[in-house]
Amino acid sequence: MATGHLGLGETLGALNAALGAGGPVWFKETHARHLRGRDFLAPRGALQARFSDGQLQRPAVFERVLGAVAAYAAPSSSASPGPRVVLHCPALRRAPGALRLSQLRAVLVADHLARVLRAARVCVRLVPAVRDPHLLAFLQQLHVDWPAASRRASPEALRSRALAQLPRAPNAEALPPGVLGRLCLKELLEERGRAAGYDPSLDSCLVTEDLLSVLAELQEAVQENGPQGPGSEAALPDLHAPRAAAPGAGAKSCVVVHVVSCEEDFQQQKLDLLWQKLDDQAPLRQKHLICGPVKAAGTPAALSAPDYFTFRNAQVRKASALKHGMDAAQDPAWTEHLGVLSVATIKFEMLSTAPQNQLFLTLDDSSISTKGTKSGTFVMYNCARLATLFDGYLRSKEQGLYPALPPVASLDFSLLQDEGEWLLLFNGVLPFPELLDQAAALPCTTPGLQLTARTEMVCKFLVQLSMDFSSYYNRVHVLGEPRPHLFGQMFARLQLLRAVREVLHAGLALLGLPPLSHI
Repeated sequence: MATGHLGLGETLGALNAALGAGGPVWFKETHARHLRGRDFLAPRGALQARFSDGQLQRPAVFERVLGAVAAYAAPSSSASPGPRVVLHCPALRRAPGALRLSQLRAVLVADHLARVLRAARVCVRLVPAVRDPHLLAFLQQLHVDWPAASRRASPEALRSRALAQLPRAPNAEALPPGVLGRLCLKELLEERGRAAGYDPSLDSCLVTEDLLSVLAELQEAVQENGPQGPGSEAALPDLHAPRAAAPGAGAKSCVVVHVVSCEEDFQQQKLDLLWQKLDDQAPLRQKHLICGPVKAAGTPAALSAPDYFTFRNAQVRKASALKHGMDAAQDPAWTEHLGVLSVATIKFEMLSTAPQNQLFLTLDDSSISTKGTKSGTFVMYNCARLATLFDGYLRSKEQGLYPALPPVASLDFSLLQDEGEWLLLFNGVLPFPELLDQAAALPCTTPGLQLTARTEMVCKFLVQLSMDFSSYYNRVHVLGEPRPHLFGQMFARLQLLRAVREVLHAGLALLGLPPLSHI
């Protein structure tokens, strides 16, 4: 058998190459009810012309994948790092009480995208560094890793350039404090071409000290080559980044992605053009990842992000009190636990829909139930079930009921006959590296200003994996009687579920969510 990482993309590529020239005809089966009969499908005529038997040897695939679980809980090793990315989220310049739900969505999208890109070995810088201590505390509550800073980048060079280009006002004292004047952007807009995606109504920009500070911070981030550690002002060495380059080289080797709510996009377009007007080294590759509006049924339009968190947290505490009793819900030891559940609920709600689409929130109690199969609580519940399963095995082993888990190579995976087991491997473990590659793939070289990103992929995958695991776990008794002739099947199942657990934990880490051992 060949060694190395099994990749579905490579398998499909090999199958299609074997059929000769033409478009791809092989496809991966995804529906659970069809996996009993096939793993890949293609037109019958094409298969009969070239193949007599296309069956996978399932036991061999189980052994090969489960013997290298770590390789399937990370992006594909064949993926190469893309250009450096500066992720800019303007909403993080607001006080937490001023954050609208659409802006909270942009913050969560930016945080998740940063984690996915870093997992794919892309060098990422995050802007702005947060100075408001109240906002920092709120971000920590949401398990959002974002850098903090106490200083501002100096805008002196940009101010000098702006003052040289601003028309002279007849009475400079008439300008409000902090306002330097107004610059025309029409000429630059025509030069860049409206086809680039800028709003044709853009004509001018009011140049303020605050805007220059924003540009100075972006300018500084673009010119730095090293990656940025979450919560830190210091740059860390990056093994995949180039060595120190000449001034201006950083701007040419990176792309700036502005993650903005739909309400902020017009102002950000102005800022893009102002940057290009005042800075010869400004990157031409600036993309906008626009997050659609968020509508919450039955709530006032002005519901703020902290109010939303408080509302969800109260629902989680209420559900916990109903399940475990009021005393448990009041226990301080449960505070962090319930906070994680609240954040999981919010992140799965905000991130399970493609960011560019409008999002509708249902804020009733049913959306935080462990029985609601599309909720973050449901995913965390199944994470806890896996923890309980392995804790049960370890306790039984300590009591001498079960032997130690043997090496994968010594197990007989032909004992895995339940179709749900193949479903967990084929749709859950095998495709995860390629899913991460797709989630980290930003089409930065495509024409136009707007950028699409697949930030909904991880949430949807974890929900589906949890549904498949829940269905299997409800039907199959994994920890059987402590009889030697039953150990082989039990150990094969435990190795499979160990891989499911690793993939589930890796996916949750990309959302900033720690796995829970009970719920």
